[in-house]
Amino acid sequence: MARYLIEVPHAADKLACLQAIQIFLKTGSHFLTHCDWGCMDGEHKAWISVDVDSKEEALRIVPAAFRAQAKVVQLDKFTLEQIDSALAQHTS
Repeated sequence: MARYLIEVPHAADKLACLQAIQIFLKTGSHFLTHCDWGCMDGEHKAWISVDVDSKEEALRIVPAAFRAQAKVVQLDKFTLEQIDSALAQHTS
């Protein structure tokens, strides 16, 4: 399984914010009822972190009305050893 960050934008007016949040909450999905929102800081997006098998599976978590605008990014972690090894290969 991989970790993905899903970013879901919506219109910047207050009604659009309230409607987007309502849609997410009404799904009852754990992922959608526990996402983070940037609206109160002027960033009209929701962010969801999920551990699933693919980008496609991550995108299916997003309500259909928002899927076309959603962005899914695979997240990775690196160790210093991995980076040192990669850098050594590029500098030799």
